[in-house]
Amino acid sequence: MNARETYELWLSSPYFAEAAKEELRSIAGDSAEIEDRFYRDLEFGTGGLRGMIGIGANRMNVYTVRKATQGLANYIIREQAQGKGVAIAFDSRRMSPEFADEAARCMAANGIRAYIFPSLRPTPMLSFALRELGCTAGIVVTASHNPAEYNGYKVYWEDGAQITAPRDREIIAEVNAIGDYAQIKTMEREAAEAAGLYCTIGEEMDAKYLAALKKLVLHPEAIRAEAAGLKIVYTPLHGAGNLPVRRILRELGFEKVFVVKEQEQPDGDFPTVPYPNPEDKKAFALALELAKEVDADLVLATDPDADRLGVYAKDPATGGYMEFSGNMSGALLMEYELSQRKALGRLPANGAAVTTIVSGKMARRIAEAYQVRLIETLTGFKYIGEQIKFFEQEHTLEYLFGYEESYGCLVGTHARDKDAVVAVMALCEAAAYYRGQGLTLCDQMRRLFQRYGYYKEGLCTVTLKGRDGAKRIAAIMEQIRSEVPDEIGGFRVRRFRDYQAGVVRDCAGGDRSSAGLPRSNVLYFDLEDEAWCCARPSGTEPKIKFYIGVRGKDAADAEQKLEALTKAVQALAE
Repeated sequence: MNARETYELWLSSPYFAEAAKEELRSIAGDSAEIEDRFYRDLEFGTGGLRGMIGIGANRMNVYTVRKATQGLANYIIREQAQGKGVAIAFDSRRMSPEFADEAARCMAANGIRAYIFPSLRPTPMLSFALRELGCTAGIVVTASHNPAEYNGYKVYWEDGAQITAPRDREIIAEVNAIGDYAQIKTMEREAAEAAGLYCTIGEEMDAKYLAALKKLVLHPEAIRAEAAGLKIVYTPLHGAGNLPVRRILRELGFEKVFVVKEQEQPDGDFPTVPYPNPEDKKAFALALELAKEVDADLVLATDPDADRLGVYAKDPATGGYMEFSGNMSGALLMEYELSQRKALGRLPANGAAVTTIVSGKMARRIAEAYQVRLIETLTGFKYIGEQIKFFEQEHTLEYLFGYEESYGCLVGTHARDKDAVVAVMALCEAAAYYRGQGLTLCDQMRRLFQRYGYYKEGLCTVTLKGRDGAKRIAAIMEQIRSEVPDEIGGFRVRRFRDYQAGVVRDCAGGDRSSAGLPRSNVLYFDLEDEAWCCARPSGTEPKIKFYIGVRGKDAADAEQKLEALTKAVQALAE
């Protein structure tokens, strides 16, 4: 059926509620809107669903959520794993509580016990809780840092990490096999509770989670000595981080925590920030105003589901605030965790750190300095979480730290996804430790540049919405793939990696080798002088992303190189 026919089917089917049909009738004369809502089913991708909220097959609504949940339930039953239940969490977004409730009632109707948090929680708490409860799977209703009109649905497996191959494809197949919404099961909450299939996760889970985080502190004496004098401004950006972040800081002894009042309360409309992403400088506007008022040392922001952390720090050299990219904060925390473990005699001989192929390359130098194995994965923290599972199953390496450029990291193995709550804790601990040595985080970051090299990274994105946009993104990727340049921005191309083909080509000798990672639509250029760039379609937004990195002799040299390479990479998308 085409989009118009599917639209008419939704209008005529008794399955869909009258309120849903009223919304559809309101767009009856808008052919473009009907096309966008119905030209496809909202894709259940390798991590789950993400899309605009609204009625339609290509939208996030109770019907598409039920369909995804029924497919997941069918897979769990097929695997004979229904006895252990499913954990469910949600963030502050519009419809998040309702979507989480729909998922729980669908699971219950399939005879699978649902454990659901009673109110919003950070995504990493779902990862922690499903392991504590011994569940088969987990669901988080969130669209992470997307604008307010979006919501999403992420699926986790029993190890606490998001689903990866081949399980992701198998679950996708079960979801896609549902051709009739009438096949989807649901039941009333009261009946599900009475049957013991709808269970609320109690506050004791919060206490267990925070206790697990506290065990990761390396220098409690530094916190005791310096925390009272450290001024911290924090904003949860209307999301799920407010209570757990403030609680962990308070319980550790950080007394001077100033919260941005305008952004303190959960609000899925995000009234003070249209793009609630700590990667976006605009998201820090109110926090930086408050920081100047109170003369804060640190300025911190977490995204709506509190798995990403953005950082600014007071710079004594300028009197202003230095922005820390995700690569900078990741490298700083990696150095802190490894150096202090070594100083304390707690750095294992088989230790490992994990980053993604698009993350900053300073990680290589840090790993070499502490004789730690560095593993690079495909983009997405689920692949970092997967490595922890492999280490444990194969009894090979011990996970120490992991981070990705998109402002996410994980200290410890209490969760298997990026965790902004533990990142706040670790960063504030590091700030207290360096403060005791007469250093700010800005001072320490400069020391890392001086020791390891002036690495600098950038990100370019091209947004192309709708069906035509998807076609254009595919065309850009194919053009780059078929016309590999000899040089980009004055840097010779040394190797070209096509992860979809699974091949690495040496551009000088023509030798080919295996890419060594799962197949994915990612193109990567190894350039001379430790420069690199990478192109990939976003898995969560209608964008193609270009990641860029260089290493300079000093800050100015790195900036100049990055600017030249960025211009050349942007030309690839024209």
